[in-house]
Amino acid sequence: MYSQRTLGSGSLNRMDGDEDLERQGIANPGSKLNKKERPPIDLYKIISVANDTTTVDTSLTVKKFYKFNYLRKDNFELLPFSNEGQSYNSLMRDFSGAHILPLFGARARHFNYMEVDDIYYYNVPTPLTELYYKSVFQQGQNLDAFFTMNKSRRFNFSIAYKGLRSLGNYQNILTSTGNFRFTVNYQNKSGRYDLKAHYVAQDLLNQENGGLTEQGLINFRSDDSQFDDRAVLSVNFENAESILDGARFYLNHKYDLIQQDTLSKNRIELGHILNYETKFYRYDQAAPATSLFGNSFVTQNISDKTDLRTFDNTTYVAYTNNILGRLSFQVSHSYYKYGYNSVLIQDTGRIPNQITGNIIAAGATYKKEYKGFQLSGKAALNVAGDFTGYNLDAEAGYTYKDKASFVGGLHLNASPANYNHLLYQSSYENYNWYNAEMYETIKTQSLDFKMKSDDWLNASVSLVNMSDYAYFDRSPEDSLVKSFQTGDNITYLKAKVNKEFRLGKFALDNTIAYQKVTGGDQYLNVPQLITRNTLYFSDEWFNKALFVQTGLSLKYFTSYTMDGYDPVLAEFYVQNDEEIGDFPLIDLFFNMKVRQTRIFFIGEHINALFAPNDYFSAPGYPYRDFTFRFGLVWNFFL
Repeated sequence: MYSQRTLGSGSLNRMDGDEDLERQGIANPGSKLNKKERPPIDLYKIISVANDTTTVDTSLTVKKFYKFNYLRKDNFELLPFSNEGQSYNSLMRDFSGAHILPLFGARARHFNYMEVDDIYYYNVPTPLTELYYKSVFQQGQNLDAFFTMNKSRRFNFSIAYKGLRSLGNYQNILTSTGNFRFTVNYQNKSGRYDLKAHYVAQDLLNQENGGLTEQGLINFRSDDSQFDDRAVLSVNFENAESILDGARFYLNHKYDLIQQDTLSKNRIELGHILNYETKFYRYDQAAPATSLFGNSFVTQNISDKTDLRTFDNTTYVAYTNNILGRLSFQVSHSYYKYGYNSVLIQDTGRIPNQITGNIIAAGATYKKEYKGFQLSGKAALNVAGDFTGYNLDAEAGYTYKDKASFVGGLHLNASPANYNHLLYQSSYENYNWYNAEMYETIKTQSLDFKMKSDDWLNASVSLVNMSDYAYFDRSPEDSLVKSFQTGDNITYLKAKVNKEFRLGKFALDNTIAYQKVTGGDQYLNVPQLITRNTLYFSDEWFNKALFVQTGLSLKYFTSYTMDGYDPVLAEFYVQNDEEIGDFPLIDLFFNMKVRQTRIFFIGEHINALFAPNDYFSAPGYPYRDFTFRFGLVWNFFL
């Protein structure tokens, strides 16, 4: 849905689309337009929380094919589990997060959890609808329905819901998820007041089976046709499920004390951001699986629930000048309450039920653009409260004649480990710990470089150094998953290059990534090489009424000790015993576009029809077999 063309950034005080409409003599966007007056598509604008603006894009490209999935993002760096809506194993790691407070746990459930930056706001001259549909794996569907309209030139709202239900091919892996979004975008008549707000409610439920048993793995690898029906393969248990549930209200508004003048562009803004969010993760199991997770305090009906409530308020003042740029200062207050309903007393000590408190943080941001050069910086520091943390980002960029952009940056971050590393309680005896007073703040330093150019190539390089890294691993004493922190320095290098070559109606799109971990490869495991190569043909048929793209896409990664998956925590853990990888993932596709409708037909993992059954998404969890899938993305412009 989103265009690749960035229109600019900053507050849309007079709703840029309305100004364009006025110049064309088109009626009020809130009024009914006849067909002759229908506005051009580049007036349908999409605005991020940072006020970066793009336009609706109904084209069909290979990049759209990459994003035609449950996450609706390019998943080059991810490896999905067998069922739609399950988790993803990370083939590449991202340590660019700027948070200075702990994150909620159950990170394996957060791939489809929409954060503040994932919500967009809109300005459209006429009502806009988008429907996304894709078939799933037995007894279910995946649908994402979206609608937005301007009630007036200054007020827009949108409403959307993404729902999924898929039974899956293996026993007890049903997924049922829902993401509801509602947004508001408003500017007053003078253009001095700007408001963006959203409400999001999300529930992500997965049945858990613990992976295949040892006999199930033998049968899977045997290539015996009697096991082609994956439902006959034995799994570790069939009585568990987990759910991540969350709701968030977000308000971001500002007022111009001094509006921009035409000469010096002096501007002073006062702003306020409110973010209130509640989350819980619950793991339910009818009877304990002690052979996998150790002894349990109960003999039946395990129900482990972890809650988090956060309430953040940020106020800021920003000054903009055409010489100085934009400089802002902010102060924020955060209240957090994480934990459980009961205290646990063991022979080894007392495990409290909550981590709660308040944090006061201060920070500043800076941004300046001049003749193709861009400078930006961001800093934040916890100045009061129980958690120490800081973040510093400094970037410099240059845009060369609309042909290429270059950005280099330095990023320093210190943040506490995630909440489930600091405190966890479970009916399983092994999954109970309190590390809040023991764990050090995780320190991360990185140097990054990015280049974007359709004419030349797209490339990115990142060098990361970490200390006091927190991770999950199997304990050497009992082989059960626990939280650990290492004092070793970990150095992580990753580089990625993308380039497309064209010859007539044929094209070859290539992406290759290289990774290397030194000083901590026993804590951070990644494949050394990942590549994706897509050869495709594009043409217009039936007097240009139908645009088609068809081809073959191959993805490959070298073998490595891939992280294991723990369903009790909904986390991935380090394992250094079993290597997984060194197998291709080949998809055959035939995609077409009719007006504003993109239609997709995909044969996923076609080489599974003749390749050995030795493909996995995590130890004990096979990757997807060959599947034929279809779907569409359909835009309506009223």
